[in-house]
Amino acid sequence: MTTATATTKLSEVLTAAQLPALPQSAITLLQLSQDPNNGPAEFARPIEADPGLLGQVLKFVNSAYFGFSREIASVQQALTLVGVRAITNFALWSAVFSLVPNPKFGAFDLKGLWQDSLRRGLFARLLGRQLKLREAEDLFAGALLQDMAIPLLLKELPEQYAPLLERRISENARLSSLEKEFFGWDHAEAAGVLARKWNLPEEFAGLMENHTQLDQLLAGGESLRGRACVALASLLPSCNDPNWNEKDLFVAGYRQLVGSTNDLKSLLQDVDESAEKFAPLLKLPVPQIRLADIV
Repeated sequence: MTTATATTKLSEVLTAAQLPALPQSAITLLQLSQDPNNGPAEFARPIEADPGLLGQVLKFVNSAYFGFSREIASVQQALTLVGVRAITNFALWSAVFSLVPNPKFGAFDLKGLWQDSLRRGLFARLLGRQLKLREAEDLFAGALLQDMAIPLLLKELPEQYAPLLERRISENARLSSLEKEFFGWDHAEAAGVLARKWNLPEEFAGLMENHTQLDQLLAGGESLRGRACVALASLLPSCNDPNWNEKDLFVAGYRQLVGSTNDLKSLLQDVDESAEKFAPLLKLPVPQIRLADIV
């Protein structure tokens, strides 16, 4: 197969894309999150100064996903009940969600990509909690944003990239393998570069850029278990695809990470239930095919 030319080097592609900057409110929250001494009062200020984000946060905490018995009317109360990390990551992926382009090209479906990403984020968070990892909330954001470079690459390189998306379906191949074959880099690496361009914390960049390297992460020991959760999430099937081509790899990876598969079906049931409650927040359809039914 013909490989890509020098004009499709990753750094050149992303420089040419001229991405807009993250909203200042999201940047401020990320900066605050780097200091553990900051609490709800500090985090409330940039949220209250951004009317759009304020409304989104209150809608988020009052959603069926959390199921509070009474309405949460103040940002500080929301931060106290839900946690500053969860609210910060919500602001982050809300900002990215609004910035990522929608290249209306062929069969590509941006809503479908976000729908799949949401379910993967929910899985990574729940698995992180099961493993008692402190960064479970970050795993949610990392898995949710792991494929954020795909629409950008399709927009910038439609003639080269669209055939790879088609081959992924026709050949039942991993997109990252096709990208490596053609470009020498993949969308995971691109996501890591984007994260750094947006000055996101380095751990976020690491979660995204390594999500296609499950075997290496599983072999890396205790310190890489969080990244392995995000990589394992990437093996989940598309929300509307009854064929789970990477199911065996997923189950084997889960067994290696957790030690057994005894709790897998229960975990996937929790993911299904969370997706049903969370999808409306992003104006996404609820997945038609439940993970627990095809595991």
